[in-house]
Amino acid sequence: MLPSRRVFTLTALTAGLLMGCTQQQGVPSLNADRPGQVAQRYDSVVSVPLQSGDTPGGLTNSLGGEVLAWNETDCVTAGTESCFALLGMNGAHGAAAQRVQTLSAQRGRTVYMESNRDVFSGGGTLTATMGGSRGTWAGGDFLAWTGGSRGTWAGGVYNVVPENSQNWRKIRLEQAHKMAPNLGLGITVAVIDTGVDLRHSAFQGSLSDPSTWRDFYAADNVPQEEGTLGVGGYGHGTNVAGIVLQVAPKAKIMPLRVLGPDGSGDVATVASAIDWATAKGARIINLSLGSDENSKVVQEAVARATAKNVLVVSSAGNANQNQITYPAAIATLKELNSNSLSVGSVDLNDLKSSFSNYASELELVAPGENVFAPAPGELLAAWSGTSQAAPMVTGGLALALGQTLSVSLNDVTKKLAENAFDVYNNGANQAYKDKLGVKGRLDLVEFLNSTIKY
Repeated sequence: MLPSRRVFTLTALTAGLLMGCTQQQGVPSLNADRPGQVAQRYDSVVSVPLQSGDTPGGLTNSLGGEVLAWNETDCVTAGTESCFALLGMNGAHGAAAQRVQTLSAQRGRTVYMESNRDVFSGGGTLTATMGGSRGTWAGGDFLAWTGGSRGTWAGGVYNVVPENSQNWRKIRLEQAHKMAPNLGLGITVAVIDTGVDLRHSAFQGSLSDPSTWRDFYAADNVPQEEGTLGVGGYGHGTNVAGIVLQVAPKAKIMPLRVLGPDGSGDVATVASAIDWATAKGARIINLSLGSDENSKVVQEAVARATAKNVLVVSSAGNANQNQITYPAAIATLKELNSNSLSVGSVDLNDLKSSFSNYASELELVAPGENVFAPAPGELLAAWSGTSQAAPMVTGGLALALGQTLSVSLNDVTKKLAENAFDVYNNGANQAYKDKLGVKGRLDLVEFLNSTIKY
């Protein structure tokens, strides 16, 4: 259950802006009759390695269900492990499992089935926070604030969203912006989440080309947040995308919607979004979502992305447990080519957040409490969770990739973890020793010093 959260209206916003901001050129129309649209959903998803002679009709005849994904375009260049189909199935699980077993035996391949519906949620249990009293979106988008006449930083205060100044000082963002002056220019970040408020003035000029957008939850090309503010996951994706852009203001956000208004989503949609982001040119994928159980379907999608040098950042979950959620828990697997990273949360004293999961597999933590960012409807809102820590890391990676690297891409996430601030120093976090990352909390200055050329 996601608790309520407080939002803050804009003091300087005009009535015209409240009626709706100017859309990016080419942005799909946001139809008034769209809310509530949901694609066909399935109880189970089946993954089938494709073999010569397979056809969509043949597989549906053998297994039933509906083909959700069919990928045979990369078979020659990427190997046969990239040839696969995903099928959605409803009905009796036992009967479907028998058909899967029969197909595996007939063709000598490993076909597997797993639960699909509502397996993932927006980063686990999110905590609502409040603080601050004003918004600043009327000053323009993140790009305009950074490159325009209004200074981003003044006296250690982050003028874009002053309420975040302490968080940004903690990770040394002001110095990082000076060290990486491209500010993430040319880097596309896929935010796979509840969607984004595409109308929000904070994002105008900061989204990827609309041809790269997709709403997998509603099966259309308009990944617009839907819901009621303060209920469920509504606003989660908008917040996450806004955090990325505060850290890397010249990056582009590719909005991909996989979670519904309640903050939950299906295995097939998450996997499909990862593959989509990879195919459409994302350099980094942010997954502020998770599941208590591993999904092989999603794991294989992450592996396909990292094999193509896409960096994948996943939140660790918010249940205060000695285990982290998936896909964060698989980030250290060798088959992910060191291009995946798991992120937990600490407070401004570098103590583990009360909600954050922890584990020996966890690679990094970042501030994840009271993080302000855009909210649907020209608002500003604060959220807390490992979901908020992850996009800080994602933004830091975008800063590095926007510059000339001094290390190989496969070393970048390793350098980020190794050059963190030591949260175990002087006996701190002793109850979680070696379970809050290799060293601990994100330090952008040390990270950039170790990864970019000057």
